[in-house]
Amino acid sequence: MSGITQIVPVDVDRELDALARRYRRAGNGAIDVLNLVGGRAEGLLERLPRSVRSSLQGATRRALEQAMKVAHGSRGVIPDQKGWLNTAVGTAMGAAGGAGGLPTALAELPVTTTLLLRIIQGVAVEHGFDPASESVQFDCVEVFAAAGPLETDDGADLGFLSARMTLTGPAMQGVLARVAPKLAAVLGQKLAAQTIPVLGAVAGAATNYTYTTYYQEIAHVHFGLRRLAIDADIPLDDLVTRLRQRIAVKIAS
Repeated sequence: MSGITQIVPVDVDRELDALARRYRRAGNGAIDVLNLVGGRAEGLLERLPRSVRSSLQGATRRALEQAMKVAHGSRGVIPDQKGWLNTAVGTAMGAAGGAGGLPTALAELPVTTTLLLRIIQGVAVEHGFDPASESVQFDCVEVFAAAGPLETDDGADLGFLSARMTLTGPAMQGVLARVAPKLAAVLGQKLAAQTIPVLGAVAGAATNYTYTTYYQEIAHVHFGLRRLAIDADIPLDDLVTRLRQRIAVKIAS
């Protein structure tokens, strides 16, 4: 009997409860950032110069393309780090980016994007997925389609969890084209927060701490849900619906 491996059934409800807690925890720190910069999330973008706002989507698309190359290529050189260390590095980068105002914040943007993508890839590995797989690379980019750490979300915006594209040659370009506008708005809020006079470095550190924590938690939700769908043999869309219900109920209460 000792040679027989027992299959432990998956407690789906417990796993979904844990993922819902992660999702709610993802935005921790957002209120502190908004209080620090003295505004609401939707007003931050208006603080950026018009020329920056108009070029933000293109800059984000280029940052994502660069991040895809650098983040994946670095995996053979630099091992995945602990969550706290990722957050510490991201926070330090935000402080440096905010210290010089808009020019340094813009220069820091692709570096932070690469760090975030590398963190997301590391979470994928934790859940048993291969970041070299094309489908997993798509999933990593899809995490950036989440609402963003400075937005209030009741779980309605979970479409990125079940997004799927046909794996064709130009598929990644399609993913980048779809995700870039969403991420551009999110990163625009980050840029605006970092350019607050006097508070640049402090705001930069606070925003990067919040962003790094947010995408790390969202990645755990994303890949945890995909792993649960496999292990429990339940359609992913069904799990997304059940997760959304948990998040909405908790926020409403």
